[in-house]
Amino acid sequence: MKKILLSLAVVITIFSCDSVKNVNTSNLSDAATLLGSLSSNSTVQQITTLFGLLDTNKDEAISSTEAIGSVSDNFNVLDTDNNSSLNLTELTGLLSLLK
Repeated sequence: MKKILLSLAVVITIFSCDSVKNVNTSNLSDAATLLGSLSSNSTVQQITTLFGLLDTNKDEAISSTEAIGSVSDNFNVLDTDNNSSLNLTELTGLLSLLK
C-alpha cells in the first residue's frame, strides 16, 4: 500500500510540474520516431523538422531538458558554443555523428 501511495505521489508531482504540462506528447512521439529513422543519408530538412518538434517552448533553441535520445546523449558534443542550448546549426551537427 505504501508503494502505491508513493507512486501516486510521484506521478501527481511530475504532472504538476510546468515543464511536463507544456509538453505535447504527440510531438515527442513524432520526434522520437524521426530521430530513430535518421541515418547517414538524412537531410537538413529532416533535422529542421526534428528541431521544430524538440523545441517545445518555441524559443528557437533546444535545452538539455528538451533533448531526447541521441540528441541528449551527444548534447555536449553538439553544443559547440557551450551555451547550454542547441540552435539549428548545432543540431545539424548530428548528421556528422551518424556517418
